[in-house]
Amino acid sequence: MPSPQDRTLILGSTSRYRHELLSRLRLPFEVASPDVDETPHAGEAPRALALRLALAKARAVAARFPQAVVIGSDQVADLAGQALGKPGDHARATAQLRSMRGQTVVFQTAVAVACLDSGFEEVDIAAVQVRFRDLDDAEIEAYLQAEQPYDCAGSAKSEGLGIALLASIENDDPTALVGLPLIRTCRMIRAAGIQVLS
Repeated sequence: MPSPQDRTLILGSTSRYRHELLSRLRLPFEVASPDVDETPHAGEAPRALALRLALAKARAVAARFPQAVVIGSDQVADLAGQALGKPGDHARATAQLRSMRGQTVVFQTAVAVACLDSGFEEVDIAAVQVRFRDLDDAEIEAYLQAEQPYDCAGSAKSEGLGIALLASIENDDPTALVGLPLIRTCRMIRAAGIQVLS
């Protein structure tokens, strides 16, 4: 059995946003696609959906790489209990942003860490409260043409021009809104035996 510091760290996500965030920790890591069905269950709350999918992604990759420490993550935008996922195209992104103008949306960003070999498994969630400005249609269109955030939950890329859509952000883990809550991630991979600062 490898010692904790010898374990490979794997990001169970092909998201370029999560890759960039995890790279900030300056740890060597590999990337693997989790290939998990992300369809919500009937009546599933956004928070529960994010937690379930983050854990499912970590477990799916850990099953293929049992000696590795695997990170899985998922983000769901929660508008009054309604889950808003990745829009996928311009029309859906327009509809999402129109529905969110003047509203507070909670971006539920879950992270899970699993290692099959050691039996380690933990999941946590960072809830980020985002208040959107009362956007007009011209602002929404200008933003979508410039940013094309069709692969972002809720169509708002806060690390880019999307910050101009917002009135306020409240959270305790500043990278959570981009897609991976690094404070929680650091705590969990330390608990799994990988030292971030060593």
